[in-house]
Amino acid sequence: MPHGTTTDGWRNWAGNQSARPSRVVTPGSAEEIGEVLRRAAEQGRTVKAVGSGHSFTAIASAGEGVLLRPDALTAVRRIDREEGTVTVESGLPLHRLNRLLTAAGLALTNMGDIEVQTVAGATSTGTHGTGRDSGSLAAQIRAVEIVLADGTVKQCSPHENAELFEGARLGLGALGVVTALTFGVEPAFLLTAHEQPMRFDEVVDRFDDLTAVNEHFEFYWFPHTDRCSTKRNNRSQGPAAPLPRAKAWLEDDLLSNTVWEGACRIGRRFPATVPGIARIASRAWSDRSYTDTAYKVFTSPRKVRFIEMEYAVPREAATTVLRELRAMVERSDWRISFPVEVRTAPADDIWLSTAYGRDSAYIAVHLYRGTAELGYFTEVEKLMTAHQGRPHWGKLHTRDAAYLAGAYTRFGEFTALRDKVDPDRLFANDYLRRVLGA
Repeated sequence: MPHGTTTDGWRNWAGNQSARPSRVVTPGSAEEIGEVLRRAAEQGRTVKAVGSGHSFTAIASAGEGVLLRPDALTAVRRIDREEGTVTVESGLPLHRLNRLLTAAGLALTNMGDIEVQTVAGATSTGTHGTGRDSGSLAAQIRAVEIVLADGTVKQCSPHENAELFEGARLGLGALGVVTALTFGVEPAFLLTAHEQPMRFDEVVDRFDDLTAVNEHFEFYWFPHTDRCSTKRNNRSQGPAAPLPRAKAWLEDDLLSNTVWEGACRIGRRFPATVPGIARIASRAWSDRSYTDTAYKVFTSPRKVRFIEMEYAVPREAATTVLRELRAMVERSDWRISFPVEVRTAPADDIWLSTAYGRDSAYIAVHLYRGTAELGYFTEVEKLMTAHQGRPHWGKLHTRDAAYLAGAYTRFGEFTALRDKVDPDRLFANDYLRRVLGA
């Protein structure tokens, strides 16, 4: 049985979203998907495509409709070195794409910090990493193949069905079923990572400089402490100098996953221990540097399960928001075991991208699975929206179409396109009705 689908229904990775679809299908081609869509429409059922289930929202929930899995759509259709592109089917997981590209001497320009998502699931929800000049995965798309509600297969790019391309690059699953994506790629490259503990005030005071001089900068702040772990990734001419296998296992698997899982369980059971655990955890991050294949530096294993909220705020508001967030935590009774993650992205032109039209800073808050929320996410969301925040589409938030229409300049164009290609709402679910309107 595929991951996330059981005899009792579908559940996402975090375990906070579930559904009991009427039927689960695994088509092997765009044409087969077209038949599935036509049949579902005749039966009055909705259809939702789902990837690896790494969204925390119900964006992929099929409810009682038809759940479409892309497990049979994993082919690499074409590698065009002259054009600098690779075309892959929608169900291909990022970890397989990374290894295939490496074997071909190629690489994505940027990516997020996990690689278990399918390419369509990651791009459709706006998955991003951190970058001074390079944006999200969706910003690297050059063409899309998509099956519309009437079963027709459309090829779209800036030069063919351009309006559909603008929407489908980051389409939330609301426009159709994406079956293939063409990404821009480049010759494989090495990254040197420099990880360094720093004080909160130092990071915030130097934030502009740290994001300006590094190609990829991010940091984690441990609530209840003044300590952060920073990471600077920059291109390197080599030679490669990866972490020794034993050290990587000890620090990135045993400590960051196995031991951290145990610490989170203790904190959930005994909240009073959380500040002490945070102080110990914040000091466990050491200064280290290594050079390796790009995707191995961008990504890390994530085995400890949690729920997450993330907002993109205007880049110039980042330090103000971070100071207000710290003050909020310090005056509260919350016990926050997970660090706050901060990343950046340049402005892009994707209609529903959280970085549309503005340089952005991403601020993400997390709770270990099963931990009582106690108002943490609620108050953080108030802070983010007070600073023109845009919620990540795959992470928890309560925003609706009325708010989002004011946050996105091209929101009306996207919903008009949706009306055109899915007037009967074959791809609708409760989440899309909330964020896009009926």
